[in-house]
Amino acid sequence: MITMIACSDGNHKHHVTVKKISDIPAYGDVLVESSIGDASNLIPMLSSDSTSHEVCSLIYNGLVKYDKDYNIVGDLAKSWEIKDGGKKIIFHLRKGVKWHDGAPFTASDVMFTYKTIIDPSTPTAYAGRYKLVKKARIIDKYTFEVTYERPFAPALISWGLEILPEHLLKGIPVAKSPLTHAPIGTGPFKFRRWDTGSRILLEANKDYFIKRPYLNGISYVIIPDQTTQFMELKAGNIDIMGLSPLQYLRQTNTLKFKRMYKKYKYLADGYTYLGFNLRRKPFDDKRVRQAMAYAIDKKEIIKGVLLGLGKVATGPYKPGTLWYNPDVKRYTYDRKKAMELLSKAGYMDHDGDGILDKDGRPFEFTIMTNQGNGMRKKAAIIIQQRLAKVGIKVKIRIVEWTVFLKEFVDKRNFDAVILGWNITQDPDLYTVWHSSNTRPGGLNFVGYSNPEVDRLLEEGRHTFDNEKRRKYYFRIQEILAQDQPYVFLYIPYSLPAVSARFRGIKPAPAGIMYNIEDWYVPEALQRYHFLP
Repeated sequence: MITMIACSDGNHKHHVTVKKISDIPAYGDVLVESSIGDASNLIPMLSSDSTSHEVCSLIYNGLVKYDKDYNIVGDLAKSWEIKDGGKKIIFHLRKGVKWHDGAPFTASDVMFTYKTIIDPSTPTAYAGRYKLVKKARIIDKYTFEVTYERPFAPALISWGLEILPEHLLKGIPVAKSPLTHAPIGTGPFKFRRWDTGSRILLEANKDYFIKRPYLNGISYVIIPDQTTQFMELKAGNIDIMGLSPLQYLRQTNTLKFKRMYKKYKYLADGYTYLGFNLRRKPFDDKRVRQAMAYAIDKKEIIKGVLLGLGKVATGPYKPGTLWYNPDVKRYTYDRKKAMELLSKAGYMDHDGDGILDKDGRPFEFTIMTNQGNGMRKKAAIIIQQRLAKVGIKVKIRIVEWTVFLKEFVDKRNFDAVILGWNITQDPDLYTVWHSSNTRPGGLNFVGYSNPEVDRLLEEGRHTFDNEKRRKYYFRIQEILAQDQPYVFLYIPYSLPAVSARFRGIKPAPAGIMYNIEDWYVPEALQRYHFLP
């Protein structure tokens, strides 16, 4: 389209011919996305890191999924029936769906995935929900039924479980399968290549059962440092990145950046925490954990680390949501209370060196967090400074992400960690807080165990009555606030910047990536004409 616009140079007016870019959707181009850490493996039930799950979410499908407003909708299942008061679900599967290698998807794949995740030899942290299934059966090629002993509230959304291909995995230990590094799914994008520590490349699935994505592919570039990521973003070498608050507020306001990228802002579905290894002294003492919670100034962290772009976390839910309890015990900064609690726990400065001690041992420990996340590092420094004021000596250790998970978190080889969890839409917290998940490979890696919390977690997942569920989870938050296995620090704002050439982005409660299949680049703006 050609338009004429009038301009003024101060002396006379003249006309300039400008070509307006068409917004008609077009196929082509590649989204280049950066990731702090590499994936661990690409079979989702075997991984707990965010990079693996983000990549896998584009390769695989579940039977159901959340839509943009967090309603449960069909995915590989076109419909379902819930019977017997919630004890039975019958899934009616889509016909004509194909795996990326061309093989047909059937109910046998669903049964195989179910049997794989509950197999004791499968090293997964996610089996708990599926072990509650009393009976699973294939009714016919495209109908799958599960029956539970008791009603299970998260049952339906739990079948968002990524379904695996039986014909490629049958008879092979899943953790040793080639699919851990070369997956085959049914999703909108197919695996192309994984250069370990460098990048993961996906290409569009042109036979995707909903519709082929407009983009030709997605390239995940591994850049284990946010400063380097930002340099690459400003240079135009990556298309999307979560900005730090400093970058969002102060470093992206130039005309050049505004021409190149569009910024978004929304409260994240996740929180950052300081978690203690409760198997180690002195973290086995609740008074010590409470004292440290009082000694840490969360508002100072939000101001210093997030530049105000975050909210204080008081538990594992997002403020303003149905499950959030606003009335739990709060630990506003109080040095005096911290010192009193530490004294009651037997910690005093007996030798006058400025560091508390007990039984001749100084109170010192190490906070670990992952390389490349500047905000977590800054939070650790502020915590270190605040704890020094009450006589606790803190060391900080930054470790590369994959090594951090495998050698320290998974092996419970740490004093304390700064990490984050996503906040799911269903309130079930069983995998993170139930004592059964303190086992090796379980997500309760801090070793928290409370019989009342265990009971409430079990009750909460077996009722469909939201008022009853709310009471259970409100009480769980009260207990966690008292026990302080974590010091819940903050919920940040998500601050993504996306290249301005991309269209079809529609922010919603689910964020911006939920409809990646609909993203497109007008033909005149396309940058990559083949997969790199």
